[in-house]
Order: sequence, then C-alpha cells, then structure tokens
Amino acid sequence: MTLEAILAYLHLLAILTMVVFIASEAALCRVQWLNAAVVERLAKVDMIYGIAAIGVLLTGVARTWWGIKGTAWYWGNPLLHLKLGLFIVIGVISIFPTLTYMRWRKALRSTGALPSEADIKKTRKFVMIQAHLIAIVPLVAVFLARGIRF
Repeated sequence: MTLEAILAYLHLLAILTMVVFIASEAALCRVQWLNAAVVERLAKVDMIYGIAAIGVLLTGVARTWWGIKGTAWYWGNPLLHLKLGLFIVIGVISIFPTLTYMRWRKALRSTGALPSEADIKKTRKFVMIQAHLIAIVPLVAVFLARGIRF
C-alpha cells in the first residue's frame, strides 16, 4: 500500500511539473516578450518539460508494474492505450518546439539574431496544441482509475 501511494505521488508530481513547464513555455513564447534572455530561458524550460514528461512516462509504467491493480488490469484496458497514445502524440508534437528553441539559441549565440515573428507564432501554436492535449489526458485517467471501459 505504501509503494502504491509513493508511486501515485511521484506520478502526480511529474505531471504537475510537466504542466507548469508547458504553461511557462506558452507564456514565454510570445512575439511581444521574446528577447535574448527569453530565448535562453525557453531552451531551459523546454528541457525541464522534457525531463518531467519522461518522469510521467516512467512513473506511469512503474504504477502498472508495481501498483495494486497490476499489469493485466491496466494493459487490458483500452483507456490506458488511449492515454498512452495521447501522451505519445504530445511527445511527437513537442519535438518541433524543442528543435526550434535549439535553433533559436544557436542563432542567437552565433549572430545575435532573434527569431522572426512568424517563427515565434508557429512555434507557439505547437506549444498551445500540446498544452490543450495535456488537459485531455486527466479526463481519460479518471475513467481509467475507476475501471470504466469504453
């Protein structure tokens, strides 16, 4: 029972960290606010977001293996596959902003150039898609936790 509580806590902590840092990216990645310091900060914030996402995945898998309900219960439920699928989609979408931030930082460090307005808006759109998809995952999770199957 203690292990289940610790795993649930670590999973929730990773989720909250992920949400905080995607919200930070959304707040920082704006045409009006982007300057050299923000370009550097976005790369760092995105790195923490990525680490938190890996933490969410690892703690979630740990809960399926060592949690009370066990692997058969979790992996036999299509909602887990939907939740994991959404998470993978979010991860794939996150590749574009990550590569963009690295490109921006490289350009800034080598030439001092800031990204174009169009590039900032395009990147922000991907960040916002991630943020909105992340909000759907808990809906699936509450149905999964209650053993509801569709």
